[in-house]
Amino acid sequence: MKKTVEDVELKGKKVLLRADLNVPMSDGEITNDNRIVQALPTIRYIIEQGGKVILFSHLGKVKTEEDKKDKTLQPVAERLTELLDTDVAFVPHTRGEALEQGISNLEDGGILMFENTRFEDIDGKKESGNDPELGKYWASLGDIFVNDAFGTAHRSHASNVGIGNNLETVSGYLMQKEIDFIGGAIDAPERPFVAILGGAKVSDKIGVIKNVLDKADRVIIGGGMAYTFFKAQGKEIGKSLLEEDKVDMARTLLEESGDKIVLPVDVVAAEDFAPDAKHRTVSVDEIPADMECLDIGEKTVERFKEVLEGAKTVVWNGPMGVFEMENFAKGTIGVCKAIAELDEATTIIGGGDSAAAAMDLGYADDFSHISTGGGASLEYLEGKELPGLSVIDDK
Repeated sequence: MKKTVEDVELKGKKVLLRADLNVPMSDGEITNDNRIVQALPTIRYIIEQGGKVILFSHLGKVKTEEDKKDKTLQPVAERLTELLDTDVAFVPHTRGEALEQGISNLEDGGILMFENTRFEDIDGKKESGNDPELGKYWASLGDIFVNDAFGTAHRSHASNVGIGNNLETVSGYLMQKEIDFIGGAIDAPERPFVAILGGAKVSDKIGVIKNVLDKADRVIIGGGMAYTFFKAQGKEIGKSLLEEDKVDMARTLLEESGDKIVLPVDVVAAEDFAPDAKHRTVSVDEIPADMECLDIGEKTVERFKEVLEGAKTVVWNGPMGVFEMENFAKGTIGVCKAIAELDEATTIIGGGDSAAAAMDLGYADDFSHISTGGGASLEYLEGKELPGLSVIDDK
């Protein structure tokens, strides 16, 4: 069990809070503030307890001085001021006298945000390379460290591991939610446990497939990676996505897992990879040699629904087809709807494209948990140790 923000005294303390405020921006405007909204419960709790919040995050990749112009966190500080209805002081520096003075001027319940941690990457990768001197310096600015940035938990950076190595470290509410839901699903799921894995490549999810095959009762595989499994079964897959070097491994997984792996029974084959391409639904045993499969068919959605019936834990990671194209989104929509409509099940989306799909389709509120970290949730599902989690103190 990891220590949480509720396990420590915060009143009068300088609380370093690492959040994941890496929001999409266009021309200096925030286009989606979901990550900011997700950070609010932890911020509010610290304020209510009389802590002084020193808030920081990364935003995009910063490699040159030019990158700084559209990678500043100032618009995030302004949005937080609106959402919290309280002033969030912004210091456009990552170290130095102005930052230190701003922190010393903070009153109990006050909030200060400092600049994008990746500004430290311009002169050598000090943030993303976990420079020990930088981690030690940032730690010196506070009395306690709250790590609430699950999205970077799979990275060893100065702003998570570097600070955590030098200061008492606890999880925020968002980080704790990820530990409870994803960690709980992998370590002690309520059964039946069904995992649904989609996306383009088997190679991206080998670790996840192997790990969930050990833990889950059934593993549904859709998306582009299903065709490597079909090839392993000796089926014609036309011009569909194939990882030739993973066919033997797919064959071994099918042989060793018995009937645990569930594959599509019909697919949508298209003449071209294009939104308006001519397409038709075919059985997986009748894929035309000159066509490319871009989605699962209606019979497959029904088949997957049957497998999901009665499930108590469901983890979904990866779309069922090219859901960005309307003609090839029906499979992803169907699976999303089927999971959302499950009664009495803990339903978890492991970040990335699946999370985007659920939000775009309006099903976000129908899931128990949508992970805020694509890469981090994938590695967590693989059973890997995440540096940003490991650095949090145990109770």
